[in-house]
Amino acid sequence: MKNFVRIVSITAVSALLGACATTKSVDQKIAQSVAQSQAQTNQKIESVASQVETVQQHQKEQDAQLAQLSQEAKDALKRAQEAGVLAKGKVVFEQTFAEDRVKFKSGSYEVSKESKAALDEFAGKVKALNTQYFIEIQGHTDNVGGSKYNDELGQRRAESVRRYLSRSAQMPLNRMSTISYGDALPVSSNKTRKGRAANRRVVLVVLE
Repeated sequence: MKNFVRIVSITAVSALLGACATTKSVDQKIAQSVAQSQAQTNQKIESVASQVETVQQHQKEQDAQLAQLSQEAKDALKRAQEAGVLAKGKVVFEQTFAEDRVKFKSGSYEVSKESKAALDEFAGKVKALNTQYFIEIQGHTDNVGGSKYNDELGQRRAESVRRYLSRSAQMPLNRMSTISYGDALPVSSNKTRKGRAANRRVVLVVLE
């Protein structure tokens, strides 16, 4: 009888020890699972934080670039973004042709022979980008004449440049738009002959 009790007791203890061992193993597995889950969560948090930091850095770079752009370039970028014609949404470069390079006779919007070499040079520069692009051609005038007259004259000059770039340089019309600022954005005083000449200009903004 005593031997039986001893056997039963040993069996019970063994079962208890086995149960403790099993419980301990389960606890270890749970702890490992929690640790792995926490590690994965931490990695995801670090990844998201890194992505946010990258986006913030990119935004800072864009803000810095925008700060350096002229008002004409900023306006062109905004219009192009609103029209949905940009892939990257940035200004590649802008080029201003003052009267010394793109000349128009007084009151005229016909592209002169002297202007064609400058526009051919510009077209070659754009084509060398070897990427999708969009060009806004902006016409500016001095303040001689009324605002309505200057708005129309600036628009006609911009359209003349667009036609020339299309016909001579085979640049697609659907990648170019025109707008006239008239006499609204002078870069120099209209009180002098030299100042008025500087204000009679065409600005071409290249976007992608």
